[in-house]
Amino acid sequence: MPDLELKPQVYRDPRPKEYFDRFHELVRAREPEARVYEVVRVVTVMWALTAFRARGIGSENVPNGPVILAPNHASFMDHFFTGAFIRRRVQFMGKSQLFKGVGGWVFSHGGVFPVRRGHADEEAFTTAFTVLERGGAVVMYCEGGRSRTGQLASEARPGIGRLALESGAPVVPVAVLGSHQVRNWKRLRFPRVTVRYGDPFRFERTAETARAQQQDAAEYILARITELHAELSRLGHRGALKAARRAGRGAVAAAP
Repeated sequence: MPDLELKPQVYRDPRPKEYFDRFHELVRAREPEARVYEVVRVVTVMWALTAFRARGIGSENVPNGPVILAPNHASFMDHFFTGAFIRRRVQFMGKSQLFKGVGGWVFSHGGVFPVRRGHADEEAFTTAFTVLERGGAVVMYCEGGRSRTGQLASEARPGIGRLALESGAPVVPVAVLGSHQVRNWKRLRFPRVTVRYGDPFRFERTAETARAQQQDAAEYILARITELHAELSRLGHRGALKAARRAGRGAVAAAP
């Protein structure tokens, strides 16, 4: 039986910049609200652990202080999988179409900030830099949109390169295996998901960057994610956990 088809992605949000200013102001002004973030975290982590038997490897690689978490992207759950196994409140850019009604309130009070699809959105970068400057953890994808097959993109988007270069924050590559089939829960098919955190690295901080520099940095980040994902795919879910235990890397069986 083939996987469920993703809905067509909407690549341009017609709403004006001013509509999203309030969401950015809220996220820039304070850290995620505990009452919102922790409720969402508990629900999504329990869902990940029980329905998808999600497990994490190498969470000790995520440092304290400002950090960019860079996972591959195949599911709407990827940011939740990424944050499930670390003792950090992660924040991420969410596509602007999510910011409406009750959802917009939950996302923004939980520390998520919008990026306007189809626009060069400088506000999203300003908010991301603000989060990093106060020592936060930002999840950002190299690939832009989600993969429909689980295969990683062959080319990175330059945005993450800019964020890494101009902030100087360490980058942790993250490989998420199996999440492209999460949408099949509607057919009562629940794939296994394994998350592996790679070794952190950083670029020399550069105040202003050209697009070519941003692209080169983004390609390097994607290469590290691809390498990590390929190894995880080769070992498989059980094999990766066994190898982590043998190496003493602390395979995680439950969220912290």
